[in-house]
Amino acid sequence: MPFALLLVTLGALAVFLFPMLIRRGLTAPRLRESGQPTDLPWQTIRIPTVRGRTLHAWYMPPGGAEPASAVAVLHGWGGNAETMLPLAAPLHLAGHGVLLFDARCHGSSDDDDFASLPRFAEDLEHALDWLARQPEVDARRLAAIGHSVGAAAALLVAARRPALSAIVSLAAFAHPARMMERWLDSKGIPRWPFGQLILWYVQRTIGHRFDDIAPCHTIRQIRCPVLIAHGSDDATVPVAEAREIHANRAHDDVELRILTGGHDDCQDLDRVLADVVRFLDSSLGPGSTKENAPQTGGAFLAAPSGGALRRPAAN
Repeated sequence: MPFALLLVTLGALAVFLFPMLIRRGLTAPRLRESGQPTDLPWQTIRIPTVRGRTLHAWYMPPGGAEPASAVAVLHGWGGNAETMLPLAAPLHLAGHGVLLFDARCHGSSDDDDFASLPRFAEDLEHALDWLARQPEVDARRLAAIGHSVGAAAALLVAARRPALSAIVSLAAFAHPARMMERWLDSKGIPRWPFGQLILWYVQRTIGHRFDDIAPCHTIRQIRCPVLIAHGSDDATVPVAEAREIHANRAHDDVELRILTGGHDDCQDLDRVLADVVRFLDSSLGPGSTKENAPQTGGAFLAAPSGGALRRPAAN
């Protein structure tokens, strides 16, 4: 084979293989639910989202006679609705409707050609739209809670959706490019030139510049109350990134809570659950009474299979 033809052939192979290898390397692991909510009124539903896909979700409607506030809860990369179950009982006992759902390519939701922060945000918007249509829900009192990339998606949605009443961000990263760079470092991929090429390709594929969807930038467009919670020992997303997001806030109704623990394992789980309920009661209006006021403790921690808000394993 002539040398010029060999170069053309190798170049064609590189152009074909490069996108395939990147997509394969960045594909989220699919963890399907192995359990289900217990001791709560709940139903399994499917929520339509973009591109004809549907999302698997568990819905716990509020129990009052009047329309009440509701919260959509979104997991992180590789998680599912079950990983966020520790939040369900405290929120429901506080009087809020609760919707736990799987983003596309996650849990029991439909597949798609790829998952991304903007697609997490698209799915969250459709989940909030579904909640707003429920007769037992007050569409003026909707909130969202997200973990990791789900938190970044919640902040992006709030920047686009002024009517949203509150956001809780758990372990959000400040900028997608930095998350990508940490991933490149973990794989031993040089940031130059291969890393820069990969970052360019990912932005082109998802259809958004990282700067436009970065939480450290979207926080400036958010007008509703925000609670930012982050583990002091987070090795996946340094706690400095939570402080950066908070520092860029556009108003003073953005709280920062630094917790003891890492990205997934929270040693202050009881406190963060109480903080989340307190924050939502303040932002959405209290939905609880003395009789059904939230408690914290082990009963809420029986279901999660991993990925968010887990207690550290005992040594």
